[in-house]
Amino acid sequence: MAAASAVNVTAGVSFAARLAFEKISHQFVAGNDTLKDVSVAAEPGEVLCLLGPSGSGKSTMLRIAAGFETQTSGSLLLNDREIAGPTVFMPPERRSIGLVFQDFALFPHLTILENVRFGLTALSRDQGRKEAMIALDRVGLSHYADAYPQVLSGGEQQRVALARAIAPRPAVLLMDEPFSGLDSRLKDSVRADTLAILRQSRATAIVVTHDAEEAMRMGDRIALLKDGRLMQVGTGQELYNTPKSLFAAGFFSELNVFEARVAGGIADTPLGRFPASELEDGARVDVAVRLSAFDVSATDGEIQARVLSRRFLGVVELLELAVPGAERPVRARVRCGALSGLDREICLAVRQTDVLVFERSDESA
Repeated sequence: MAAASAVNVTAGVSFAARLAFEKISHQFVAGNDTLKDVSVAAEPGEVLCLLGPSGSGKSTMLRIAAGFETQTSGSLLLNDREIAGPTVFMPPERRSIGLVFQDFALFPHLTILENVRFGLTALSRDQGRKEAMIALDRVGLSHYADAYPQVLSGGEQQRVALARAIAPRPAVLLMDEPFSGLDSRLKDSVRADTLAILRQSRATAIVVTHDAEEAMRMGDRIALLKDGRLMQVGTGQELYNTPKSLFAAGFFSELNVFEARVAGGIADTPLGRFPASELEDGARVDVAVRLSAFDVSATDGEIQARVLSRRFLGVVELLELAVPGAERPVRARVRCGALSGLDREICLAVRQTDVLVFERSDESA
């Protein structure tokens, strides 16, 4: 995929900017909030990932940033200058904000070079061709300048779309699910190439995704959204290790969830007793145990379990286990070879570091 040439060009560096959403709310229909008082900022040169399920509002935030949608309330600031707010609306073409569409949106009747040059209308033809070639060099596709989009693979088309977006040297680059249309085998390499290009171009980038692993791979920070609300902002490591809610924990790892009540600073579950010292006695809690929390053995462990099913997944096996006191099967991901093919009655040990305790809210009750 010519990744080396994609990161060797040094011309055409963007001037990174800070893009801030301040108390942004939005409604498509009166009384139906798409976004609810969202405040978050992408810092200069940062890759900020907007993560969340379908309908969480992340694509609406991108459309507001691009100027394709107007917020109901709140302000959008570029380098502390208001570009959209109660009394201001800067049109999209004046914002110095680039956009990579989900479907690439290349023109099939134009050459690759003409596609990349399409947005450089303020430049002369010769200068536009020069800037377009710089952008194509950066993504490693200058040798396709005179070809047409239909001869390119999906990954190459994505890189052309990226070249077109960075050619005007935007202060902020928006990417809406940019890898969703790619074959799963291509995603890793295309993501790595894209991240290298973003780092070299120095543009601030906001990337929308519904995939937590993709957000961790791409983002310097992640903004997690649910039903139009900002649930948590932080690095991938922070959101994984210290999620603030059961929703956040479940978005970053598969969980077994047990309901319990706190007694003496302890939450008692079929998988063991876990500290909940910050909560009052009698508080209802959800105890979330990651599938990766288990050590299994035919003979050694604190908890007895029976194997109901097992699925070979390459490096790991996915087990469904019957555990005394558990109303539903307990799921576990364990290293292949940890159990023999004949083991049915086994023992479990649970690592405390993979157990999270959350006070139950009315929403989770």
